[in-house]
Amino acid sequence: MVKREISLAAAERRRLETLEKRYREAARTQFEGRAAYFQLITGGSYSSITVRDQKTRWGSCSSRGTLSFNYRLIFAPPQVLDYVVVHELCHLTHMNHSRDFWNMVARIMPDYQIHRKWLRDHGDELTLETHLAKKGIPVSLESDSIK
Repeated sequence: MVKREISLAAAERRRLETLEKRYREAARTQFEGRAAYFQLITGGSYSSITVRDQKTRWGSCSSRGTLSFNYRLIFAPPQVLDYVVVHELCHLTHMNHSRDFWNMVARIMPDYQIHRKWLRDHGDELTLETHLAKKGIPVSLESDSIK
């Protein structure tokens, strides 16, 4: 019984790791496409895009032009992901949160405040486990028939 529980836990962990890897890859594709699209509008140039599972940030822009995005944005509405991409691309021009920065964001995405608020209100819901539950996909492999 103990061996079965250990192997079930290991299988669940591997399953979730595999799913997370697939979502990270999908997020990278999405970020690359959206950054290329919006970069034509924002100007500036970035050197690379990284995808991470950041605990406190949805995105960042380094002074060297590296854009970093939180893979969990793949679980957000597309407009919210676009807002974060636009936000970080605008940092290529304004490396601060000045009035000029926010005016640039607003020129590109006039309704950005809606998406920013959505992220503040719902960001903690953007997890693999919550996404699977909303899709009706069990997080745990354990069922009553296995016990």
